[in-house]
Amino acid sequence: MMDTTELEKTELEKIGEGVPRTDQTARIEAGTRWAEQLALPPRALGRLEQTGTWLAAVQGVCPPRQIQRARLVLFAGDHGVAEPDERGRSVSAYPRSATIARVRRISEGGGPAQALARAHGASVRVVDVSVDCPVEDFAGLPAEVTAGRIRRGTGRIDREPACTRPEAAAAFRLGMAIADAEIDAGADLLLPALLGVGHSTPAAVLIAALTGIDAAAVTGRGSGIDDPSWVVKCAAIRDALRPARKSLADQIELLATSAGPDFAALTGFLVQAATRKTPVLIDGPGAIACALLAQRIAFRSPEWFQIADRCPDPGFRKALDRLNLEPLLDFEVRLGEGCAGLMALPVLRSAIAVFSETGSHADEGLPEPLVRSRL
Repeated sequence: MMDTTELEKTELEKIGEGVPRTDQTARIEAGTRWAEQLALPPRALGRLEQTGTWLAAVQGVCPPRQIQRARLVLFAGDHGVAEPDERGRSVSAYPRSATIARVRRISEGGGPAQALARAHGASVRVVDVSVDCPVEDFAGLPAEVTAGRIRRGTGRIDREPACTRPEAAAAFRLGMAIADAEIDAGADLLLPALLGVGHSTPAAVLIAALTGIDAAAVTGRGSGIDDPSWVVKCAAIRDALRPARKSLADQIELLATSAGPDFAALTGFLVQAATRKTPVLIDGPGAIACALLAQRIAFRSPEWFQIADRCPDPGFRKALDRLNLEPLLDFEVRLGEGCAGLMALPVLRSAIAVFSETGSHADEGLPEPLVRSRL
């Protein structure tokens, strides 16, 4: 049963105030360890040093502990804006029915996300938040897939709200509850992402509204659309931006107006992960749009986030600048579904391994450097 309790602005502010800073003592200790204690020249491993320092800060311990339970959580939903218009034009190269097939494939262990998860020791959870099909279409899948269903699909955000405010509030609470459940089950790294046809369009609307830039600057090719479809997508984003900008002061209203339950759930998930002091790998335009919104709700939340890959989507690049975070990878992954986050997971594990297992010059039987420099 959907929780229709309103999430008022004052309550959202209290939630945001509950997000702590990362551990600055551990961060300083980690920086000192890299610079003065390990048997390595300064910056010898490049940005791996910064990554290890971030991990020490989010874990609150130096050296950081190795990641034991990385968890990919995919929030699935369809978007009305992907429905072909009266002339048969769409913002997506795929029909919305592809979302159903992808949910089923990943839930049954297929697809690149599952392959990468198996390769790197992660596990995967799919949550149907707003897929546009009867729940019975997912018969045979784990019960947790459909347990969070808020509604079927969304409205066309270029013409109408994505969902109601109570539905957005319920989805936000759902995301918080899922974060709590995963952390309580032992997850020490969370990799959230969106799964669904057309979600790059509301992602672009959120990014444009939150950064103050125009539609054309955030309109990407998404699933691989051609030039005429790009024009349709740009026009849809432009039209959806008008009501979005009127809702900027109220994050739940913005999610209801311009995004939908899947975005609301992922945003709640991010805020609660930060509240629970759990690091998060951000992957794709949808997740980074939610990270921008999480920053609005809780200004400290980006301290708990790491960006997996430099996605080529133009809206992603704009959001990246606003968050002032540097991606771990520069592979220009376009697929989404959490794949870039899983690809970046070995980088985090590598930083921890070097940090934890490299000794001092004396430990390693090496001479001390004659000159120390931070470069």
